[in-house]
Amino acid sequence: MAVEELQSVIKRCRILDENDFKEEHFGLFQLAGQRCIEEGHTEQLLDIIQNEKNKVVIRSMGWNLVGPVVRCLLWNDKNDKRKDYLLMLDLLVKLCNPKELLLGLLELIEEPSGKQIPQIILLLLQPLQTVIQKLHNNKAYSVGLALSALWSQVSLLPVPYLKEQIQTDDYGLYKCCKALIEFTKPFVEEVIDDKENKENEKLKDELLKFCFKSLKCPLLTAQFLEQSEEAGNDPLRCFASEIIGFLSAIGHPFPQIIFNHGKRKKTWDYLEFEEEEDKQLADSVASLAYLVFVQGISIDQLPMVLSPSYILQYNMGHIEVFLQRTEESVFSKGLELLENGLLRIEDNSLLYQYLEIKSFLTVPQGLVKVMTLCPIETLRKKGLAMLQLYINKLDSQGKYTLFRCLLNTSNHSGVEAFIIQNIKNQIHLSFKKTYNKWFTGPQLISLLDLVLFLPEGAETDLLQNSDRIMASLNLLRYLVIKDNENDNQTGLWTELGKIESNFLKPLHTGLNMSKAHYEAEIKNSQENSQVQKSKDLCSVTVGGEEIPNMPPEMQLKVLHSALFTFDLIESVLARVEELIEIKTKFTSEEDIGMK
Repeated sequence: MAVEELQSVIKRCRILDENDFKEEHFGLFQLAGQRCIEEGHTEQLLDIIQNEKNKVVIRSMGWNLVGPVVRCLLWNDKNDKRKDYLLMLDLLVKLCNPKELLLGLLELIEEPSGKQIPQIILLLLQPLQTVIQKLHNNKAYSVGLALSALWSQVSLLPVPYLKEQIQTDDYGLYKCCKALIEFTKPFVEEVIDDKENKENEKLKDELLKFCFKSLKCPLLTAQFLEQSEEAGNDPLRCFASEIIGFLSAIGHPFPQIIFNHGKRKKTWDYLEFEEEEDKQLADSVASLAYLVFVQGISIDQLPMVLSPSYILQYNMGHIEVFLQRTEESVFSKGLELLENGLLRIEDNSLLYQYLEIKSFLTVPQGLVKVMTLCPIETLRKKGLAMLQLYINKLDSQGKYTLFRCLLNTSNHSGVEAFIIQNIKNQIHLSFKKTYNKWFTGPQLISLLDLVLFLPEGAETDLLQNSDRIMASLNLLRYLVIKDNENDNQTGLWTELGKIESNFLKPLHTGLNMSKAHYEAEIKNSQENSQVQKSKDLCSVTVGGEEIPNMPPEMQLKVLHSALFTFDLIESVLARVEELIEIKTKFTSEEDIGMK
């Protein structure tokens, strides 16, 4: 019945001019054709499609059958009529209006979700490529539409993270990436073969956009197998290599992109990026830098004359992009790229002038965020190691400038303690080796003003700032021991009065207040625990904030731990004051003896 209906519709349309086909004819043709497919009349339908007399009708209306055919192929992948459906799809692609087919195929590609995405992409990429090759007008526009639709779907697929996930490819991401490369190659070759054709500039534009999109997704978050024998079998590494190859082939080799980022208006004058695409471009170029310098993909194309500091200068902007992201798989690449750049540079050789470049200050601030906010211990430690490595590479003035910056911006006691320890190390080197004006005299005193003080005077939360305070006291103790009052190389003894009033006296007052407060809380907690023996939990308020409910024994342990910290600070403070007294007394006696 369905076959007869379809033949009847076609017979009526054959006597009409193609321009006279009406919406009613298209609807009847689609309805009857779909019923033929659903009822399995594939042989009869194939005969109708191949009948020369039906050529005009099939060319105009046949694209309506592509959707039902594709759905049958997806839903009945083991159907004994699968060969017939594949042949039918192939015939429709050859015979139908390519413009209508293109839109129909793109709609079909955009429909599915989840694990159906790779199925539809792998099925339709070849037909889509054939259709676009038949569209001689506005080919670049058609390629752009297709690549955008394909990338949008592929970007929805999860990117495998673990080695086992990479090997199993459960969601078909790698198959799609491989197929996308095969789909794109003919258009890249077309650009290469006909470089004089001005229309190909638009095609290059679309291919360039696709490459940038691919560098962001999936390559920005992708994890790669270690560079060993397995690297050649890493599908995303192969995909990345092909994308970088495409960039070179269409006239944009990666050195030009990486080192001209920020000057792209001069480089890609025909490529206009909207604000969102501009952000995407930064991610894409950062991803490209990582692939080249860390993964070593196409690194042989890099000019050998480039100095390590020149490479680092341009990569710092890309590292900054990585560190601004919150995904572990992304910002960890920033740490790797930074390490890769710093290891090429000799210690103490990175000139302070580099800190005038914004990224050379924002990157260490990004490392501080990794060190303090990242929930993964290995990455926190890596961030700390990278900050220390960065400090080691800077010259003396660079170290000095960075220390001032981080002391003013980190707002974290542990980080400030780390910086203060580094200041102590630089002072020690200055005593031990050659004179260093940045860590002696007036310059050092200016730096010590940021170290030897309490942010809120005696009201400072000593427990929260205990790491910083202990580091500051240890630095002061070191200076008192190492620098004699008569020599005064550091300028400490000149500023001793200010240090006592801004740091030592407020610290004494703060310790007395804090110890009294915590001792009172311990007494209250002990009394409450006696009263509330029948209850499992109690609460205690410390410093205006309530400690979360916990067993009384645990509360007491926390409070005693705080008291122990105060005792430790008090012990070091007493030793510092004792040393100051000894040193000043000894100097006075020396002066008297000289008279």
